Amino acid sequence: MSNPEAPRENLARTAYQQLKQDIIESHFGPGEKLLMSGLKTRYGLGVSPLREALSQLVSERLVTAESQRGFRVSSMSVAELQDIYDARAQLEGLIVELAMTRGDDLWEAGVVAAHHALAKVTQLNSVEDQLDQWDGRHQAFHEAVAAGCNSPQLLVVRRTLMDQAARYRYLWLKRTVFSEQALADKQQEHQALLQAILARQPKAAAMMREHLQSPVPIITQVLAEQGIS
Repeated sequence: MSNPEAPRENLARTAYQQLKQDIIESHFGPGEKLLMSGLKTRYGLGVSPLREALSQLVSERLVTAESQRGFRVSSMSVAELQDIYDARAQLEGLIVELAMTRGDDLWEAGVVAAHHALAKVTQLNSVEDQLDQWDGRHQAFHEAVAAGCNSPQLLVVRRTLMDQAARYRYLWLKRTVFSEQALADKQQEHQALLQAILARQPKAAAMMREHLQSPVPIITQVLAEQGIS
């Protein structure tokens, strides 16, 4: 027996995914008003799934709801950038400590495999392919490391912070991932992290915190170029 709610849920999910990606990639800028008429045209969807998508993005702090005046893309600031990245770094350091204590052989194998896949990303045919593939494998490596903490609750908080950082991360990706030198530097950082984690070295937590904070100066510069302080 078919579920009449399924098509509606699918449309809302599609609207959410597409709108979220467009906000992350700055197709809609900070503070920009999200007009329902424009969204309907852009995504070919009706008001109901778009409103559901916007409500979910409000809960993720990517969109703000204005009383009786619709929705806007949430603002960005250096203060928010620093707060999100500090929270991410502190949490990730804790997660690494737990993973090194709790992780087993299968966890180690997953981390090694994810790092191997990341290290294989060197030069691709197009810059967009390189951005998508490198970022996908980069996130997969960090997720493989984090999985060893064996704490579903910590991983939920980690995902929430990742979502809140997504717009800022994209600015960093666009500025660095197409630079051969920046890519080589990141590969070296990941190799050092891998070795420290597999050796269960206490310094791995501090290394991870430093690694996650390293994009902040670059993103701050990009924000300044856009007139955001």
